[in-house]
Amino acid sequence: MHTTISAKLINIAAAAFTGAALLFGANAAHAANKIVARVSLSQQIMEVSVDGRPTFAWKVSTGDRAHVTPTGSFKPTRMHEMWYSKKYDNAPMPHSVFFSGGYAVHATYAIKRLGQPASHGCVRLHPDNAADFYQLVETFGPANTSIVIVK
Repeated sequence: MHTTISAKLINIAAAAFTGAALLFGANAAHAANKIVARVSLSQQIMEVSVDGRPTFAWKVSTGDRAHVTPTGSFKPTRMHEMWYSKKYDNAPMPHSVFFSGGYAVHATYAIKRLGQPASHGCVRLHPDNAADFYQLVETFGPANTSIVIVK
């Protein structure tokens, strides 16, 4: 399950789903274009499924003892290829997918901390994984994406 796919494959998958919509109608594409990113706070992992098929499993860093990561089911609210935190000294947040107020899934340069709580509440990913996730959400759309965070 620890697979990586390139942006090219993501685009090919998107084209296939679009083709299915043309052949079988809008309902087929609607059912086909679903992304679920499930973040486990206890395991410090994010599993991404596309159309119910496990596609990625990545180490993450979520909120440390002093900073909570919200739990629940969320839809992306906004996306930025590069964002700088207004709250934390302009800290860079590449490939940010915001899901609740100032909380986002984004890249981190502190890759040695992945797999353990280390953030101020955001879900941090390896830069390559964050870029893939960002492209998935951009390709399939925020309305077709769910970010589910569990304990």
